[in-house]
Amino acid sequence: MTQSSARSLLLLSTALALVGTASAAPALDAAASETVVVTGTRTEGRSKLETLAPVDVVSTAEIQNRGSTEFAAALAETVPSLNFPRSALVDGTDAIRPATLRGLSPDQTLVLVNGLRQHASALVNLNGSVGRGAAAVDLNTIPSAALETVEVLRDGASAQYGSDAIAGVVNLRLKEASSGGGASITGGEYVTSVKTARGERDEQDGATITVSAWQGFSLGGNGFLTLTGEYLHREATGRSDYDPRAAAGGRITARIGDPQIDPQWSFVANAGYDIDADWQAYGWVQYQDRQSKSAAFPRLSDNVNNVTAIYPDGFLPKIGVSSQDVSAAGGVKGTLLGWKTNFSVTYGRNALDFSTVNSLNATYGASSPTNFNDGSLIYDQIVLDAAFSREFEIGLAGPLNVAWGLEERFENYKIEAGQHESWDRGPLGSDTTKAGGAQGFVGFQPSNAVDRDRNNFAAYVDLEAPVTTELTVGGALRVEHYSDFGDKVTGKVSARYDFSPNFALRGSFQTGFRAPSLQQSYFTSTSSVIQTTGGTSTVVETGTFPATSPIATALGGKALKPEKSKNYSVGAVVRFGGFDLTVDAYRIDIDDQIVLSELINRSFSTQVASLLDPLNVQAARFFLNGVASRTRGIDAVGHYRLPADAFGTFDFTLAANYNDVAVTKVPTNSSVLNPVPTLFARQRILTLTNGTPEYKVTASTDWNLDKFGATLRATYYGDVLQPASTASGDYWTGNKLLIDLETRYQVTDNVGVAVGADNLLDTYPNAVPLALNSNGVLGFPYYSPFGFNGRYVYGRLNVKW
Repeated sequence: MTQSSARSLLLLSTALALVGTASAAPALDAAASETVVVTGTRTEGRSKLETLAPVDVVSTAEIQNRGSTEFAAALAETVPSLNFPRSALVDGTDAIRPATLRGLSPDQTLVLVNGLRQHASALVNLNGSVGRGAAAVDLNTIPSAALETVEVLRDGASAQYGSDAIAGVVNLRLKEASSGGGASITGGEYVTSVKTARGERDEQDGATITVSAWQGFSLGGNGFLTLTGEYLHREATGRSDYDPRAAAGGRITARIGDPQIDPQWSFVANAGYDIDADWQAYGWVQYQDRQSKSAAFPRLSDNVNNVTAIYPDGFLPKIGVSSQDVSAAGGVKGTLLGWKTNFSVTYGRNALDFSTVNSLNATYGASSPTNFNDGSLIYDQIVLDAAFSREFEIGLAGPLNVAWGLEERFENYKIEAGQHESWDRGPLGSDTTKAGGAQGFVGFQPSNAVDRDRNNFAAYVDLEAPVTTELTVGGALRVEHYSDFGDKVTGKVSARYDFSPNFALRGSFQTGFRAPSLQQSYFTSTSSVIQTTGGTSTVVETGTFPATSPIATALGGKALKPEKSKNYSVGAVVRFGGFDLTVDAYRIDIDDQIVLSELINRSFSTQVASLLDPLNVQAARFFLNGVASRTRGIDAVGHYRLPADAFGTFDFTLAANYNDVAVTKVPTNSSVLNPVPTLFARQRILTLTNGTPEYKVTASTDWNLDKFGATLRATYYGDVLQPASTASGDYWTGNKLLIDLETRYQVTDNVGVAVGADNLLDTYPNAVPLALNSNGVLGFPYYSPFGFNGRYVYGRLNVKW
């Protein structure tokens, strides 16, 4: 039996064992499993166990009963098919880390807030991390204290919601409180034993404090206003190995780990007001200011790009990212001519200002600045929505729900240049051994500046009806027109058959798409380098260019077109009293996936040189379509609530995800170059297929008795590959089990305390092998799905009123 087959059998056995448990479970109160959901269906009143597609519902308590106050990390620990790798040494992605659903690209998951589209980050992930090439929503911009629940639709939904919903949908539902409030203070740090390939040491770092508070207000008795604020400060962590190079003197010279955040301020206001008996006004505002600082590769004292007059012992450049993120929405909903109606407008903006500190521009010598303003990335969008729904009696077992709507979206993307010392070549620029620009992160040049926009219009219809008392069917059709690439039509059909109140089968098929983002279409970042040809040296450019730029076009680049997908799923729902189980198998086929090419260098061939030399470019890369993939997997989620009288109440959850990604096609040539050496390299392919766990299992128990409570959680992660350009450079994270434990005590009705440890047993991924760690920078693989920081101990004080 192969390892893959064994894992599939293990997951199936787990699901069957849960089904067996269900048959013996007593008929207990099932209210906890009857949470009404709004994601994936436009029929009101459906619970998460009555939907035609799988939906996870995560409560605020589930997110907050742990040490991490990082929302995306907490959500990934709760939903098995969601992963949140802790990227490191990948520039801006250290600060704006993307999450993945079902092993797909981060931008193939749609994120909603109260059912309306959330804007993406201005950052496009360029370096060697999971999610390379994606411009995704930053899930950490909204504090968990502002949320009531999170709904994760594990099914394609492009026909219902539009672009990006290939892997699924994450819907963040904000608190709606007209009274009451609460506050919490959480503080902790990593207390860990770090065992790298070259040695062992104890660390206490990453000290974090989070202060959050929320308050509900009544608006004249007819509405609510809920305000939430959060402050976060986090020190950096360092998990590099000892540097064996002579100039290092046996020290640890690098700092790979979590970036410093100092500070992060978040604010959310959510409101609703009943205008009359039929109409309600609603809206929310979200703002976050995050100041983060991560480390680049160290420059030792003997580095050619060091200036000993400034840094006699070498230096460690720091990359600063200042993120200002804002969103606002407003609308009215009510009844118009018999139709339930919802008109809304949503605005979102993310601005990233980059800086490099503790650095220098080697071509300026001793006169170089040490701190640099590197420029900015800005993305914003406006979405106008009109949605209508109505039930019709047509002689079926229940009413036919008809929903339709119109949507207009406007997007803009900008790149602003940094100060000239951050990117140009100074007085020593003729020295071909010295790199120009700020060491660690080269600034954006004036030639990189862009200001691009587009708009799209969409119309959709969504039908759902109980044909019989047992059979419910649904269908959706969506038509979109984008100003840059044209039209796209997607559709979805789904069905559910309830054999009894205790057992149902469900399934769906849909076509989906993801439009190329403006970030992918127009991002550009270049560095000036010296090229010597025939004894003549000239300054030329190397870097990333838009697919439709003269440079990319000369190499065969074309305007990007949308990714296309087909989603298939079939599943079962089992419930007996306090027990419920869902098992869903899926397949997702994606064509024309957008990826970032490898750097095409003039040295590849005389043909490439003849194309690039007239454009004064040495090497170029660009985004292109061409990758096809097939993803297959199984999700199983079981929950059992057990009141044990004098022993309290137990909530048991066992959930598992098996996910296999295969790349079935890669681009090997452009319209001009055939073949192209490594247009899409081995390392990128393996990141798609092996960069997230093939399987992940979580088991948790929540216990409550009077004033006492506890949560015990175990998470098992399958092996993840950190790939290299050749097989000799590959290494694996290993199969790892993490244990989290939290205990709670309610001091009074209004005051509670908690202490706990995430990763109680201090588990790490496998250390980077000695032979692959010549500079000591990487102590552990940053592809690790649970990070590489070790044990985190914490305490929390909660107050409510």
